[in-house]
Amino acid sequence: MTEPPAPAIRLDHVSRSFGEVTAVDNVSLDILDGEFFTLLGPSGSGKTTCLRIIAGFDQPDAGRVLLHGADVTQLPPYEREVNTVFQDYALFPHMEVGANIAYGLMIRSVAKPERVRRVAEMLDLVRMPGLESRRPSQLSGGQRQRVALARALILHPRVLLLDEPLGALDLKLRQQMQVELKAIQQQVGITFIYVTHDQEEALTMSDRVAVFNVGRVIQIGSPAELYEHPASPFVAGFVGVSNLISGELAQRITGSAETFSVRPEKISLQAVEQPSPDGHVSVKGSVRDVVYLGVHTRYLIELEGGGDLTVVEQNRDTTSMDVMSARGRQVRLVWDPKHNRRVSDGGGAALDPAG
Repeated sequence: MTEPPAPAIRLDHVSRSFGEVTAVDNVSLDILDGEFFTLLGPSGSGKTTCLRIIAGFDQPDAGRVLLHGADVTQLPPYEREVNTVFQDYALFPHMEVGANIAYGLMIRSVAKPERVRRVAEMLDLVRMPGLESRRPSQLSGGQRQRVALARALILHPRVLLLDEPLGALDLKLRQQMQVELKAIQQQVGITFIYVTHDQEEALTMSDRVAVFNVGRVIQIGSPAELYEHPASPFVAGFVGVSNLISGELAQRITGSAETFSVRPEKISLQAVEQPSPDGHVSVKGSVRDVVYLGVHTRYLIELEGGGDLTVVEQNRDTTSMDVMSARGRQVRLVWDPKHNRRVSDGGGAALDPAG
């Protein structure tokens, strides 16, 4: 039987501490060749330290880093077939775009005609043809980020590391660049490892995501797996928005006080007098707050018997005046119990509708 290919990156029981703070706590994970893999978590969760360890900018206290099966734990950054794109671009302000992109080739003594050819290829790849004579100060933030990406890719790394590269861009440009980054990754076919605290970025671009918290990997899966089947209360709350229900309310709904989650968009708002479909969860409450967000509205519902639930509905047939008038209204919340996810035992499993 043929052995499966080695992963592009393997972290093997990697730990790293700074004084009394454990930044990375016994992390093991495999990142496949050609995968767009995201390290997602809040500030201080260990994701950037893991990226620095992969790059060789930092050394683990314990564990190994393997690149395509070869142990590179003790190798300096310049001896690893990886390259890094940073949030601050790190471009040379006194050099033109073409020279910035070609800098790594120049250090490696690549002949000028070959440098010129490959710079043109990279500018085409990042959709900036003909701009090699401009200075970074003459570019927009999105263009500078594209130059930084081209400079990293021109060296043909086996793995590209991206440390929150879109964090300095405005929302619209960030969303545009998310689509472009994924398209570039698919075109060049190399492994991208992306660090972010933005769950929308992770869900938009990634083949798989590792969710970090307090130095540990809490769950790894595709965006859909993490969103639909969170394995813990932390993942349910960090990857999107989720209602966590426990105690007496959970007992009333499922027959068990064990914590479960249900996503706000899975819940429907109905008039109190409207009957709920057979087999569906039905609870009453009143609209305590309304947040109109254009495309959709977020409702905070205070339940009879205590507790709150968040409901999100698209504004298909409603206006801002319609939704704001709902404040204080008595409502019925209805949802299919197949959307309940048990999160207290780490399973992220759907609950039996019968309890």
